[in-house]
Amino acid sequence: MTIALEVVADAEKAARRVGSLVAERAREPARDRFTVALSKTPPALLDAFVAGEPSWSEVGVYQVDERVAPPGDPARNLMALLGTVPHESLHPMPVEDPDLEEAARQYAAELPRSLDFVHLGLGPDGHTASLVPGDPVLEVRDRHVAVTGEYQGHRRMTLTYPALEAAGEIVWLVAGEAKREMLGRLLAGDESIPAGRVRNPRQLVVADEAAAG
Repeated sequence: MTIALEVVADAEKAARRVGSLVAERAREPARDRFTVALSKTPPALLDAFVAGEPSWSEVGVYQVDERVAPPGDPARNLMALLGTVPHESLHPMPVEDPDLEEAARQYAAELPRSLDFVHLGLGPDGHTASLVPGDPVLEVRDRHVAVTGEYQGHRRMTLTYPALEAAGEIVWLVAGEAKREMLGRLLAGDESIPAGRVRNPRQLVVADEAAAG
C-alpha cells in the first residue's frame, strides 16, 4: 500500500499544513456533516483548523486516543482542544468513567460508521494512536474503540485498526529527527511496528525536513 509523502520545512509548518487540510475538508460542500478524529494536537494545527472558519454546527471533533487521567490533567490530549473547539462539536473520550470497557463501547457507539478524516502521529517506538508495541489492543478486530494496558504511566483509550481502516482519509503528522527511522519504516509498510499495520487506501504523511531526512 502506497502512502503519499509531503515534506515541509519545519514542525510548525507541518502542523499548519495538516490543520489547513482539516479545514479544507470541513468546508467541502458535498458533506452534510464533517467528522474528524484528532490525536495529540499541536497548537499550530488547531490554529490553522480554526482559521479555516468551519461551520462548527456541521462538524464533529472526536479523539483518536486519550490517557486515563483525572479531569484537567495536563497529560490529557483533551486539554489542547478545550477552549478552541466549541463544546457542541467536541466528543471527548470518557476516560473518567470507572468502567472503562463499557465507556469504550459507548464511545464506539457514538462514533460515525466512518470518520471522514483521522489525524495520526508517529512515536519513536513506532506506535500510533495508542496502538503501542506489544499491547493486546493491537489484535482487536471486533470493535472500533478499546482500552490498553499501562504505557508510559497511563492506560489509554484508543481507536483500533478497524476504525482507522474505515476512515475516509488518514493524514499523519511526523516531525523531528527522532522520528526519521520510524517514518522510513512506516512508508515501507513495515508491519513489525504498530503504525505500519494501518491499512487504509487514502493516506498522506506530512513531515518536516528533520523527520524526512
